[in-house]
Amino acid sequence: MQDREIIRVIIDCCLHEKMFNKYYVVLASKLCSHEKNHKFSLQYCIWDHFKELDNMELSRSMNLAKLVAEMLANFTLSLATLKVVNLANPVEMTPERIAHFQMLFETLLERNDALVWNVFTRIAGLPELEILREGIVLFIRQYVVTNDASKDLASKFKIAKKALDNAAGVLM
Repeated sequence: MQDREIIRVIIDCCLHEKMFNKYYVVLASKLCSHEKNHKFSLQYCIWDHFKELDNMELSRSMNLAKLVAEMLANFTLSLATLKVVNLANPVEMTPERIAHFQMLFETLLERNDALVWNVFTRIAGLPELEILREGIVLFIRQYVVTNDASKDLASKFKIAKKALDNAAGVLM
């Protein structure tokens, strides 16, 4: 089996589960740490699934969102993975895509302050990712923070926003 096929099988198995299972995160992370090509294969596979979000079952989409959030949280992937999605484009952001990325960012922002800071800092200061950073800020402000009744995510959003402006790349 080729790298891409192995990663695709792992992701497809994860998406078919009734409930999200972190086992797939551990498995994919181990493969990616073993060989750099696996990380590229994982990213391309995720991009392929992003193209299918409008026709994907809700449970599969939520599992994908949680998988990507966990892969970001354990630093297997970077938020740069989201560069293929125009989070600021209202035409591209269909209700299915909004629900998907809302779950992804909520899952990510529920983490501790230092982890949120470090995940978002990884794409700070890179000129080629300026549009992505702006899209993330706009999306979180519009779809995540406004729907947060407890206001817990709003405080994490402030941390994430500062981290995105952390051009020096200082980690916590």
